[in-house]
Amino acid sequence: MNLYVTDPEFMERFEQFAFEEVPNEEGQQLDEKTRYMAVLATLIGCQGMEEYRLVLSRALDAGLAPIAVKEIVYQAVDYLGIGRVLPYLKASNSILESCGIELPLEGQCTTTSENRLENLAQREMITFCFLAAQGGCEPQLIAHAAGNMNLGNDKDFLIRVVSQCLPYIGYPRSLNAINCINKAVDAGKES
Repeated sequence: MNLYVTDPEFMERFEQFAFEEVPNEEGQQLDEKTRYMAVLATLIGCQGMEEYRLVLSRALDAGLAPIAVKEIVYQAVDYLGIGRVLPYLKASNSILESCGIELPLEGQCTTTSENRLENLAQREMITFCFLAAQGGCEPQLIAHAAGNMNLGNDKDFLIRVVSQCLPYIGYPRSLNAINCINKAVDAGKES
């Protein structure tokens, strides 16, 4: 079913919100690569397969590296389990192949001693997105908010991440994530 045919007004408004207003909101922007990584992780976390397929295609068109996509999906297994992640691995493979990308990808390891901390910060941000999107994981979300901050992903950065993921997880989970960020900040002040 093509929602652009059956629900054109809704799709026009959603596209404006998710792809114009939110990404360009003053003070809430992220670089495009980081935004797509956060959104893809969020969609896996909330089990938003149909939207994942659409966003993955846009992310690849925008230059997100196939290896980054694979690493997000692989990392998801630790936080969602293979039962919930396997369909995303298959969908990712299908989309990558349809884009002419040969699988398996060469050299799955992207972490070197020079970029280890940068990648660790990205991985922690991705984990934060998995947890925020699932809901009901507030103790773990607080811990991973603190972990993000310990790696340099400060409060403002995490709030920007949540803001960019809002169209995909809605206000309740977004507000819960912001509350967990604030609790992690408060706990850090106490120690």
